[in-house]
Amino acid sequence: MRKRFRLFILVFLAATFPAWAGPPFLTDDPEPVDYRHFEFYIFQTLNAVGGNDTVQGPALEFNWGALPEVQLHVIASLTGISGGGFGTYGLGDSELGVKFRFVDETPGFPQVGIFPMAEIPTGDVSRGLGNGLTWYKFPLWIQKSWGPWTTYGGGGYALNAAAGTRDYPFGGWLIQRDLGGQWTLGGELFAQGQDTDADQGFFLVNVGGQFNFSPGFSLLFSGGHSLVGQDVTVEYFALYWTWGPEEKRDK
Repeated sequence: MRKRFRLFILVFLAATFPAWAGPPFLTDDPEPVDYRHFEFYIFQTLNAVGGNDTVQGPALEFNWGALPEVQLHVIASLTGISGGGFGTYGLGDSELGVKFRFVDETPGFPQVGIFPMAEIPTGDVSRGLGNGLTWYKFPLWIQKSWGPWTTYGGGGYALNAAAGTRDYPFGGWLIQRDLGGQWTLGGELFAQGQDTDADQGFFLVNVGGQFNFSPGFSLLFSGGHSLVGQDVTVEYFALYWTWGPEEKRDK
């Protein structure tokens, strides 16, 4: 019974911990991929929650500028869980989303967009690798830039009807600086409400950045820890490619 209880807790810690949003951070931005452009990530994440580790990776993210101001988004990954004296590894849940920017940025006004997502239960819930039911996130994001500085943030609400889970609010804010074209460094504050019956909400600080090997190839990284609430450690590492018509590229 005790072992089954630990497995039950790990299932929901793994399945309901927030998916990575705006790589390499948890906070996302409202800016979609340029029309007819593509983004591709190979990444790995670590989510350590209360002494139980969830590793997502190798994982793949693909974004497509399908229409002007509209980005289609998909994530698929292998997931490993360790803690409580046992571990498991296999296909995890998948993520589908559509980012839509409905207000463009001007010198005096920020850009604004939404990024609804559905978490699809492709992982085996009996092994702790999935949520068991499709669940949803509905965020709104705002962004403004001044020269080399960019700041963005916002938040939303997650709806999850799986047994033992709760609907919860989430939100964050980030500031970053472009350092001469190759380096971009930044930090964020991110908060999330209680998402299962067995844990707490948390408030964390996360720092990271991006190194550009070329205009279309970059290394992304971040790491952070909670300051209040649930004991949470997060890490992210990725290789990133982007491509599309050269005359259209503005990122």
